[in-house]
Parts: sequence; C-alpha cells; structure tokens
Amino acid sequence: MSCILIRNADVFAPEHIGINDIFVVNGKIVALGRDLVINVPRLEVFDAKGKTVMPGLIDQHIHVTGGGGEGGPVTRCPELKFSDLVRAGTTSVVGVCGTDTETRSIANLLAKVRALSSEGVSAWMWTSNYAMPPSTVTGSVRRDLLAIPECIGVKIALGDHRSSFPTEQEVMHLLSDIRVGGMISGKTGFLHIHLGDMGNVAYDILDGCVNRGMPIKHIRPTHCQRHAETWARSVAFAKRGGVIDLTCKMGIHGDAAHAVADALDAGVAPGNITVSTDGYGSMPRFDEKGEMVGLTVCPVTAIWDEFKTLVPLCGMERAIGFVSTNLARNLALPGKGVIAEGADADLLVLDGALEKTEVMARGRFLMRAGEVVVKGTFED
Repeated sequence: MSCILIRNADVFAPEHIGINDIFVVNGKIVALGRDLVINVPRLEVFDAKGKTVMPGLIDQHIHVTGGGGEGGPVTRCPELKFSDLVRAGTTSVVGVCGTDTETRSIANLLAKVRALSSEGVSAWMWTSNYAMPPSTVTGSVRRDLLAIPECIGVKIALGDHRSSFPTEQEVMHLLSDIRVGGMISGKTGFLHIHLGDMGNVAYDILDGCVNRGMPIKHIRPTHCQRHAETWARSVAFAKRGGVIDLTCKMGIHGDAAHAVADALDAGVAPGNITVSTDGYGSMPRFDEKGEMVGLTVCPVTAIWDEFKTLVPLCGMERAIGFVSTNLARNLALPGKGVIAEGADADLLVLDGALEKTEVMARGRFLMRAGEVVVKGTFED
C-alpha cells in the first residue's frame, strides 16, 4: 500500500480552498483538510509549505504515435516521449492520429495509449484520423466505443484540403453511430473535429447537424482559432452551447491564451473553452528570412506556457479550468481535473514563480525538486 501525506499545501482545487493537507492512498485522494492526523505504517510525508498545489493538466490532442508525414516518409514525426508529459505537467492525455491514414494505424495508437498508461499517466484515444469513412480497430465506430475502454470518440477532419470532404448527411450518420455507441458502452461519445482553414465548410455541416436535432454535446471542434473565418464560426458555436478547443502557440491571436480572452470578451461561457497542444504534430522551422529550414514537433510543454499566460489574464482558478477541469468535465473523465476526496491523485506542486517542482500522477511522484524521476521504458 502506498501512502503519501502532503502537508501545508495552498490548494487550488481548482477553487482556492487555502492551506490543506492531502492524504493519498494507492493513487486516490482519501482525505483533504487542515492538520490531518494520519497514523499508518510506511507513511511518506511531503511538506509543501510555501507552495501551491493544483490538479494535473489534461491534453486531449497529442499525436502520441507521431504526426506529420505530409512531406514523405522522412517527415514522419517520432513517437511521444513519456518524460515530455512529465515536464509539461500533463497527467492525462487523449491520443490522436492525423493526416497519415496508411502508416499510422489505429491499433498502433491504442497500443501506445496503453503503454503510456502502464508508464504512469492516464490515457485515452480518439479512434480514426482525418478520413471518412472512419478508420477503426474493430471495423465499427460503435464497436470501438463498446469494446475499447480507452476509446472516447472519433476524430475526423472538416474544412481542410486533406480531409475526405464528407457531406452533412455522412457526418450526421457518423454522429448517430457515436451517440448510439456511447449509449451501449456507458460513455457520452464525441466527434473530435480537426478544423482546417475553410471554416464555413466545416461549420455549415456541424451547425446543420445540430439544427437537425443532434445534441451539441457530441460535437467537439479543435484548432478553432487557426483562421479568422473559422474563429468567428467557432465563437458562435460556443455561444449556442458547444465546447471549443484552442491550440497552443498558433492561430490569429498568436497563442491560445489570448484566444481564450477574446472568447470570454465575446460572451462565451468559460466552461465551454479548453486548450490542447497538438503535441508531436509536425511544425516547420524558419530562418530570419522566413525560409523553412527544417521540421520539429509541436511541444507538449506549450500547454504550461499557455497556462502561465492565462493566469494574469483571467486568474488562477479559471486558468486551471481551461487546461484541466473543463476537459475532465466536458470529456466525462471521472476523478480528473479536481482536488477532492475520492479523486485521482494527479497533482502539480508549484513554487512562487509558477514553476513545477513536483508532478504526481495516480499517486506516484514523476518529478521531484524540478527533476524528472520517472521516464519512459526506452528513455535513458
């Protein structure tokens, strides 16, 4: 039995509840309160005096098996390294596939998601990629949702030159499969949509499906701020009750944090906004003349940079929502995104400069004193 007592933490749960002790047993928070009296064998005590503790981050869009490939085999991105998640403070991840429907199989995605879970974080997946009809493991969207615990929904692309350009009726049919698959599997079921630059193409379809009676809760667009037209339609979609996902370090605002602020100013409910990284997707590098000189991957650590920008813009409690609590609630991930009795012990310990000193996932320290102490299976 693993027992850890975190004392004297200034807790944002995400609500600021002040100085508390947190008692963790076998990966769960079993007690939260002031001056807890705990008497159990082999108790580890960690003193967090002078530090802040918040929920671990949740990233719903990482190419865990590597994205890219649009420039031929040499441009295929590498797989996600576990230690990068630790450095980011990301304790829960949803893996995705992208453009490459041929060499990046969904079975491979599932295997990587399970590997990440074994290594120490919580992991789920979107089945399929950019294509229609969807690519699945079992041959059916409904069966993937039913038979694969890690599968929470389906990914497609709309309004992008790399998409399959499905019709509204085809998307409606897919949403019906997701809805029914969710019903029979005990999940909500979501359609996670990569939005391209053709915002009207995508949203004419999505709004049409909602207007025909499909519950808006099943529709989850991402990369919403990449283009002015796409952004305007995304804000309107969120104001009618949809949830929009903003991508780190990209788009018309320059970053996700200022897109969040713009959406709030436009009247979007804070709970309807989330942030993700597009981690391990391909990202071009340019020289001072604007010429592309190479490729790198989108960093999963960008979510922490966005969080630190969000704090002065909208406050600590709301900032935590955009990178953690809102995702847990909107994706129906029980025990995530909060610090409460019965929740998973996914915790970040921060110093006064909002730098991570400790990262805990499922009750296990992955970072101590600012150093990664748990790495992936094949990492040095």
